Amino acid sequence: MNVLHIGTHLDQQDRSPKELLKAWPTLTDLAIAVANEDTNVTVLQVAREDATVRWNGILCEFVAERPFRMGSRSVLIPRRLAKRAAALNPDVVHFHGMSLPVQLRWLQRAIPGVPLIVQDHKDGIPAWWKMPLHRWGLKKIDGVTFTARTMADRFQEVGVISPDVQIFEVVESSSWFTPGDQAAAREVTGLSGDPCLLCVGRLIPDKDPGTLLEAVRLAARYLPELHLWWCYTESPLLATVERQIAGDPGLRSRVHLVGRVPHERMEDFFRAADFFVLPSLREGSGYSLIEALATGVTPVVSDIAAFRKITGDGAVGALAPVGDPEALSQAIVRLAAADRCSLRAEARSHFERTLSFDVLGAQLVSAYHTLVYG
Repeated sequence: MNVLHIGTHLDQQDRSPKELLKAWPTLTDLAIAVANEDTNVTVLQVAREDATVRWNGILCEFVAERPFRMGSRSVLIPRRLAKRAAALNPDVVHFHGMSLPVQLRWLQRAIPGVPLIVQDHKDGIPAWWKMPLHRWGLKKIDGVTFTARTMADRFQEVGVISPDVQIFEVVESSSWFTPGDQAAAREVTGLSGDPCLLCVGRLIPDKDPGTLLEAVRLAARYLPELHLWWCYTESPLLATVERQIAGDPGLRSRVHLVGRVPHERMEDFFRAADFFVLPSLREGSGYSLIEALATGVTPVVSDIAAFRKITGDGAVGALAPVGDPEALSQAIVRLAAADRCSLRAEARSHFERTLSFDVLGAQLVSAYHTLVYG
């Protein structure tokens, strides 16, 4: 079976194809997971220039496309990419992103009759004025993958996805991270605390930083050596978070805003932590949560659809109601009293059983076979 993974997201930094492969490991991670002796996978990606690169055993083809202006907006019509997709003669196409209806429809015109499965990447329900365009763009797709099946319900209710489209429950990706020596990781990173909490999430409203800070304040009444280390990139709420920390002596001494950490260093940050905490209001999946479980870190996260799926309905770690700092703090205190070695073993075991690339690859291949062979 010939599988084609297609991405039409434009790199805002306009990097070369080889630079993109280094910066975006997810371009090939899924392809590596899917590829086997019966499944050939090619990655086709929009880029600043044409190139063919074999990367970690996967053939990656980059096609130069440039958007054009339509009023105040830029629109990408993937003419050359669609032509190349047809030439590759795929049995099934895996397209990344539900918020690109024009690119999807253009691609469908180039490869009529080829099953097309679209992967949700926290795309969300489009605004009302975009709804007709999305309904048109996704009208003829054959399948969609969501981290949790229930996440598809709203899309079908508003008609963005038609009732006859097949829904597959598959997480967005996995992680190559592994457990390691916690003491050595703390030495390398400088992390400390008993317990040592790690949050990896942007300082944006969807991550609900206020709830996390209040939960830390409450938990510290029972855990005086607790410390929170917060890694983030985008940070529009940084000033708000800094004011909340500065205004509370209990937070000032135990909350550490680390900021941006190169991804290759994050494995040690996870290994150094006792618990991973993230009270998100909504998520398409949860890469950082998956990385935490891969390294054996116990999660304490919000009770949302994606996190329920990833943690096995809370079978590992703890789920707290959205926006409830008291419940989040109680979960931290409760788990801090448990055998942490056992917790780490449980987290890694759960990852291997349900979230590894081997598991993910098998699930995607099964979805492709369903669409191609029925």
